Amino acid sequence: MKKGPKSVAHSLGGIPGKLAESNPDRNTSNGASVKEKDMLSSPEELETVQLKPGREKLRKKLCGYLNKLGIKGPIKTWKSRWFFYDENKCHLLYYRTAQDVNPLGTIDLSSASLDCKLENGEGIFEIRTPNRVFTLKAISKQAMMYWLQQLQMRRWEFCNAQSRFPVGSSQLVNEPLPGRTSVVDSEDFLPPVKTPTEAVGLKAASLPAPQTSTALQNISLKHPWTEIQNTVYSICGSKQIWGNNGNVFSFDEFQEHPKNLDEEQETEMEAGCTVKQETLEDGRIEPRLNWARKAKWMNSGFPGLAEELHGGMSPVDKVSVLQQQILTLTEEVKSQKELVKLLHKALEAAQQEKRVSSMYLTAAEDKDRLELVRHKVRQIADLTSQLEALEKEKKELEQTLTLRESHIQELKEHVQLLMDKNHAKQQVIMALTEQMARELSDPLQETNTITVETLYKQQEEIEHLKDDIDAYKTQNQFLNSEIHQVTRLWTSVAENEKALLMKCACLQAQNCKMESKYLMVLRKLQEAVPLLPNSHAELVRNLIQEALQWDVKEGAEEGLNLNPVSEYDEYGFMTVPEYEVEDWKLLAKIQALEIKSNNLRSQEVVEKPLRDKWNSVGELSPSAELKSLIRSGIPVEHRQRVWRWIVSRHCSHPPDHYQRLLRQSESTEHPACRQIELDLPRTLTNNKHFSSPTSPLIPKLRRVLLAFSWHNPAIGYCQGLNRLAAVALLVLEDEETAFWCLVHIVENLMPADYYSNTLITSQVDQRVFKDLLSEKLPRLMAHFEQYRIDVSLITFNWFLVAFVDSLVSDILLRVWDAFLYEGTKVIFRYALAIFKYNEEEILRIHDNVEIYQYLRFFTRMIVDGRKLMNIAFNDLNPFPMKLLRNRRTMHREEMETELCELEQIKAAYVKERAEQGPQDLKEIVSEEEEEI
Repeated sequence: MKKGPKSVAHSLGGIPGKLAESNPDRNTSNGASVKEKDMLSSPEELETVQLKPGREKLRKKLCGYLNKLGIKGPIKTWKSRWFFYDENKCHLLYYRTAQDVNPLGTIDLSSASLDCKLENGEGIFEIRTPNRVFTLKAISKQAMMYWLQQLQMRRWEFCNAQSRFPVGSSQLVNEPLPGRTSVVDSEDFLPPVKTPTEAVGLKAASLPAPQTSTALQNISLKHPWTEIQNTVYSICGSKQIWGNNGNVFSFDEFQEHPKNLDEEQETEMEAGCTVKQETLEDGRIEPRLNWARKAKWMNSGFPGLAEELHGGMSPVDKVSVLQQQILTLTEEVKSQKELVKLLHKALEAAQQEKRVSSMYLTAAEDKDRLELVRHKVRQIADLTSQLEALEKEKKELEQTLTLRESHIQELKEHVQLLMDKNHAKQQVIMALTEQMARELSDPLQETNTITVETLYKQQEEIEHLKDDIDAYKTQNQFLNSEIHQVTRLWTSVAENEKALLMKCACLQAQNCKMESKYLMVLRKLQEAVPLLPNSHAELVRNLIQEALQWDVKEGAEEGLNLNPVSEYDEYGFMTVPEYEVEDWKLLAKIQALEIKSNNLRSQEVVEKPLRDKWNSVGELSPSAELKSLIRSGIPVEHRQRVWRWIVSRHCSHPPDHYQRLLRQSESTEHPACRQIELDLPRTLTNNKHFSSPTSPLIPKLRRVLLAFSWHNPAIGYCQGLNRLAAVALLVLEDEETAFWCLVHIVENLMPADYYSNTLITSQVDQRVFKDLLSEKLPRLMAHFEQYRIDVSLITFNWFLVAFVDSLVSDILLRVWDAFLYEGTKVIFRYALAIFKYNEEEILRIHDNVEIYQYLRFFTRMIVDGRKLMNIAFNDLNPFPMKLLRNRRTMHREEMETELCELEQIKAAYVKERAEQGPQDLKEIVSEEEEEI
């Protein structure tokens, strides 16, 4: 902010006629410094200021007087404030007057929204920041729209400039982000508003500040220290005009430096001094002060005034301008006098206290000091008694006031009653008078009079409505532009944040990949520890111990945790398995890092587009598109709905059938009840919902299995059904729906006799799988035959329980999604895909025992579900269902023939044993008989 003529001279070491050079590129922390910098520019720069060093476009400074609604408790008052926009920080600073040095406060526009409501009144608008709502009032509607439009435009430019990252940041961040744009829409919701020069701009500082009803009303009580600083600065700036010795420069001095004064008139934009010191008590001004007063007035806070007075203004206009300046300065003097009185009172109290303290300190003897202390004690006692008396008197007055108020209220009610009666009588008199006048007057003339009056009122209403429509149109245009701009800003920030999160996720995924490779190297070294020297073996063991102590979740706590690996997933499965063998703990750590890396990579690229596709799916109906979506995996939020739809399509739900089965199981104990109770604690031990005997899902699982055993007596219960029912309960949650899901799997999806006592169909599928393995993966099958590996020892359980307890939960549920929709062909596809996924690893193992050990846990090492799905449904094609049926029929016939032969051999053996049984018993002699 500009300081005033003499304060500028003071800052230049007392050299008149020179101005300090402003540095437009300097960005200071004090809001006032920005203002000073701009106000000290040359006259040409005062109107327009260059926005950026490289821009050709020049911009006017945004400043002017506005009324600000001040709220102090229940009192709401409008206070005139000088507002100034700081382009460097996108802050709106406000001062009491244009001549103040320090701002009373700031408004951060970068995170603010603008609003104007027609109901609030003409010229009133709001600036809403996250912490506060500022209510401002312009002198006219045009000035309000100009302020709103300019603030919108400058906020947009600042936010666009801030959206670009600094040059010194990392190369990754400085890369162009997708969707980032700095182009401003060409849409004009609101036409440009003409600048109201009488209320906005630097010239507005030369005009008198808006008048207030009282002198102290415009003073900010919330910022007393700032007010004192501004007042002291104003007084000091005034005193510098008179010189160090208090004498005013003479007329000769004024004539010697006319050029200096002219320069000050051109550059001075704000008032900083008053004329109270040279005015005597009787209103007269000393003759020798006339020229000094004129010089001071010419250079007071009204820039351009001297040029106007010396210009072509008429004497009447000059007199009116001078009268306005006199009124402004008089009000300023009044406010300063009242402030000085307050300061004088505080000073007198402090001096009185100082004198008493000095007397106490200068007392020669303790006796004198004691007397002073006693005097103070007596004063305190007197004041206390006076205070008590005043409080007593106050209570009495309050009681009297209460009685009088009640009496006044009664009188008011009585008066109101009389006024109502009188009003009613007057209405009756007026009605009778009008009726009499209507009866006496001409009916036609009465009709014409009423018509003219009605038409006039309607015209007035139409004009008012037109004005309201215009006002609402303007308000609507501004609000549309505000919504559009805020939406664009929010979209830009969201796109930048999304791009940064994606880059951060890629970096975290790469970091997890590197850590996983490091742990794999440690695992290889762990296997080779017996062959290493002692020092190297000890070093490897220490590194492995440090790796095991590091928790995957700790890395996320240090920085941004985009996709944390929690201990359990959405269905309660453990995300990282707990291996009891010490050598496999490192393997679990590798698996956790692989899961996190895969989740980070697929979150935005794969999962989000898939979720968007599922969100667009309405009513479910069988189709190739739905089949493709189900193969890709069903999101958690849609899985329960889709599973219910699949089960309801294939299973008819007789009413009360499930409840009837439950009542039957409660009344009669099923033979399989004991086996069910034995299998319940062994169901899904890696899931928190079944790991505890007190889990609420354990009773539900018991009821589902008992109901199924009564529903299908041919099967009753088979080990493995507990796992199928448990997975159905976790996803569907409702036990009756889970029961029908189990029925759908056993009776519709799986072939007959799959869960019978002989498990004949299960064994048939193992032979079919070996045939398919020989055709699809011949190298791997030859490797198994070379080392005499029977894969059915591993895969039999896969087919019986549909990979439950074999695959990680995320991949398991994707397999189940396709399995419930398509059938057992999916199990064949995924079983072959699992071997192809790990084919190279298996081929590198050349030991029978090591191959079996690897096959025990290798399914748990598969973490890339997308890769496994592509192998199952793309790489293994063609996979016709007709081929699968033919192979099943062929192997079933072979199996039944073999079973018949075994039955014949068994019958012959039993018959032979029956015939030879008595002779053999006679020939058998116990050891005791032989000893005898």
